[in-house]
Amino acid sequence: MSDMEWVDEEAGPVVRPYAMTRGRTRPSSTALDLLAVITSTGVPVPAQADLGSQHRRLLDHVTQGRTGPLVEVASETGLPVGVVRVLLGDLLDHGLILVRPPVTAAASPTESLLREVISGLRAL
Repeated sequence: MSDMEWVDEEAGPVVRPYAMTRGRTRPSSTALDLLAVITSTGVPVPAQADLGSQHRRLLDHVTQGRTGPLVEVASETGLPVGVVRVLLGDLLDHGLILVRPPVTAAASPTESLLREVISGLRAL
């Protein structure tokens, strides 16, 4: 697939999602939850990696310190979530990104702990 984009005068660049993912609809990893936090590993792109322009765009995005949940990455890059999941799966396979699971409700502070913190701050 070439990096050529088709342009519609009113809509701007137009490329079908399946063209960006080479026809794939599922990511290679189940770790790519919508709220999973995506960060760059800082590893150079391997010579054998067949990455398209959208792969590189996503990698540049997370490499520039814009780590965050997968849905935010999709929103900030203007790409459909399904496309981002597939492309990030490719980057994960090459070791270019890390995927951390979302914070679960059990890992978040309890209401009583938050009340204690507020009380402590008020006491200052």
